[in-house]
Amino acid sequence: MVRGCPGGGWCARFAETHRSGLNFALLVVCYILYLIVGAGVFSATELPYEQELREELKEARQDFLTESPCVSDARLEELLARALEASNYGVSVLGNDTGRNWDFVSSLFFTSTVLTTTGYGHTVPLSDGGKAFCIFYTLFGIPVTLFFLSAVVQRLMVLVSRRPVSYFHRRWAVDRSKLAVIHATCLAILLTLLFFIVPACIFVTLESDWNFLESLYFCFISLTTIGLGDYVPGETHSKEANPHPQLYRLAITAYLLLGLVCVLVVMETCCELPQVRRFRQRFYQEKVRELDSETTNIIDRDHLSDQLSDPADDVMNHLPTIPSVSEQAASLRQNNTSAPYTPASGSAVNGKLR
Repeated sequence: MVRGCPGGGWCARFAETHRSGLNFALLVVCYILYLIVGAGVFSATELPYEQELREELKEARQDFLTESPCVSDARLEELLARALEASNYGVSVLGNDTGRNWDFVSSLFFTSTVLTTTGYGHTVPLSDGGKAFCIFYTLFGIPVTLFFLSAVVQRLMVLVSRRPVSYFHRRWAVDRSKLAVIHATCLAILLTLLFFIVPACIFVTLESDWNFLESLYFCFISLTTIGLGDYVPGETHSKEANPHPQLYRLAITAYLLLGLVCVLVVMETCCELPQVRRFRQRFYQEKVRELDSETTNIIDRDHLSDQLSDPADDVMNHLPTIPSVSEQAASLRQNNTSAPYTPASGSAVNGKLR
């Protein structure tokens, strides 16, 4: 029989031995519950709007057929299917002469969204050659983009996060962990203002059909690389509302790339917080964590010895060699046996002092 848990028995020992495994299992359960809660909220919120939209479309279709008796239901169905298929490829039946989806600037916007895995889906390759090239282009382009972003983020981390924290830690003598939390909070607030709030206000003025919530929604969906594609700037069909579509699309491309880099810098800064590191270690395997710490200590000692060995070797090469005690004693014995003893001028002769 298995004894109970009272008194720090078998259950306590099992929980202590398998702490990281139990924490990981709890993490998996919480994540599944989070998915279920999110699905329930979205279903309860969006399903009524979907049903309402379906009813509106049915009524609009029936009204059109009633007012246009010369149009059959089959012909209207064919037209709508063709229009929806073209819309899935980024071609709308509304105002096709106002813009192009595959000029150079639009193609640059497309490559930036594809390589950063944002992928709005509003513009997709039409030809078989374009689809084949997209496969090979992204097959090499996405790893290169990830490498490029990681290199840029690591360099910015030194300038934006590590050096300021070290400087104020030495200047103010504040606890480093507390200072890192304050610094990460300030960066997050600055990021929210510069890349979410301010751009959302700008999009409200430039996009006539967007309100502030929709503009903020677009900024968040884009900079987090979710890219649902339901809101894409510059898709208006009026030349008066968007007199410079190419320049506008180029500015949005620059904003998305710069904003993505800044978001990654803030996320990396938060991940390097000591509190976050300790929290993450709760879900790691003990053996892996011990091995990583031992390997880290070995690498640190080797790196430290490499740093200290070079200047020490340079100094030792210019210093004279000091013999050991045994070598000095052997040298004295050899000198005593080879050379006769000569008394000093002040020494005794025949037992008398001169």
